[in-house]
Amino acid sequence: MTPQEIEAALPGVRVFPLMRYTDARGWLTELFREDELPGGFRPRMGYISLTHPGITRGPHEHRTQTDGFVFLHGRFRIYLWENRPGRPRVRCTLEAGEANPIFLLVPPGVVHAYRNIGDTDAFILNFPDQLYAGWGRREPVDEIRYEETDSEFQL
Repeated sequence: MTPQEIEAALPGVRVFPLMRYTDARGWLTELFREDELPGGFRPRMGYISLTHPGITRGPHEHRTQTDGFVFLHGRFRIYLWENRPGRPRVRCTLEAGEANPIFLLVPPGVVHAYRNIGDTDAFILNFPDQLYAGWGRREPVDEIRYEETDSEFQL
């Protein structure tokens, strides 16, 4: 699906193409800018993860957290499912990574997963708007995991 189709099917999901500026030294990509983020979304932490070829992370969703993923390296297929009350069930997919770098905003209630469909390890950055396990890691983790359950959120 195109970013516009995904945004129309899943309100609150946003797909921002990222620009790569290349010169003789290498390249630079702005991951996000505060003046271009949707109102109310303010990242509270950042992390990087490595995913091996053929491996899937998710599906899972958050009750209150919004994720701000950056798919900049490697090759990923991303899966999104509408799971918010009162909304029609929708499943969307898109591909992103080195050939199509994006910043993907995933709001609470949207189940998400991604799979490394490339031949090499690949990196993802995430800038969620909540701290993992809360301040001082003293709160329950805001996650509903579906990886090992029999649910409608299967790849």
